[in-house]
Amino acid sequence: MTAVDFLSYVTDTFSWLTTGAHWTEEGGILQRLGEHLYLTGVCLAITCVLALPLALWLGHIGRGGALAVNISNAGRAVPTFAVLVLLSMGPLGRYGDWATIVALVLFALPPLLTNAYTGVREADRDVVEAAKGMGMTGGQLLRQVELPLAFPLIMTGIQTAAVQLVATATLAALPGGGGLGRLITAGFGNYRTAQVVAGALLVAALALLVEGVLKLVERRADPMRRRPTGPAEDTGGAGDTGNTTAPPGGRARRPAPARPGT
Repeated sequence: MTAVDFLSYVTDTFSWLTTGAHWTEEGGILQRLGEHLYLTGVCLAITCVLALPLALWLGHIGRGGALAVNISNAGRAVPTFAVLVLLSMGPLGRYGDWATIVALVLFALPPLLTNAYTGVREADRDVVEAAKGMGMTGGQLLRQVELPLAFPLIMTGIQTAAVQLVATATLAALPGGGGLGRLITAGFGNYRTAQVVAGALLVAALALLVEGVLKLVERRADPMRRRPTGPAEDTGGAGDTGNTTAPPGGRARRPAPARPGT
């Protein structure tokens, strides 16, 4: 490809994206974008409902988690497109987008399940043991100690699953579903390279936007970030060094949880 051809592709793609009719017409960008967001949101919600309770519980009890993670990771070896075709050709294909939803949920389960389980299992054991010594029940230990400590890894799993769903949801167009993939398939069918490139750019931009929003949610919702500061941390004097200085050769530990009911 020469520089002239590349410049022509860039110009044609920009022209296609800035044409108002391509955004507002029937089957245009706004309609396909809404379909793509709906499909991604539904699949992510179903994945969270299925994976998070199981992963948190297995991580808490410390049994059966490795088997569950290995089974879910084995599903990564199966191409999503193959699963989508098989489901679309079966009885599930008669029920709208459900074949696509099931295929995408199976694809998004491994990162969510693995990260949530690992986050709970790798919670600071000193803090967990201290909480047990304070008399916390299993439910209190999971909610007040292990879940807050595992929150960053859980959100990383959610971000990974969401970005993968945004990218893979383009396959929904192949069996006749909606989403931004319809722009790409229509461009291929009509030999419109600018439309194909524009559709791919829109998918990439949406994936980056979703990841950025989820990172912002993580920053705002992290229970350890929102933990109220104590008097020693507020003063900034010499008396607070015991709370902020890491032990030699290691990193600072998160403070032990408060006693139940306090």
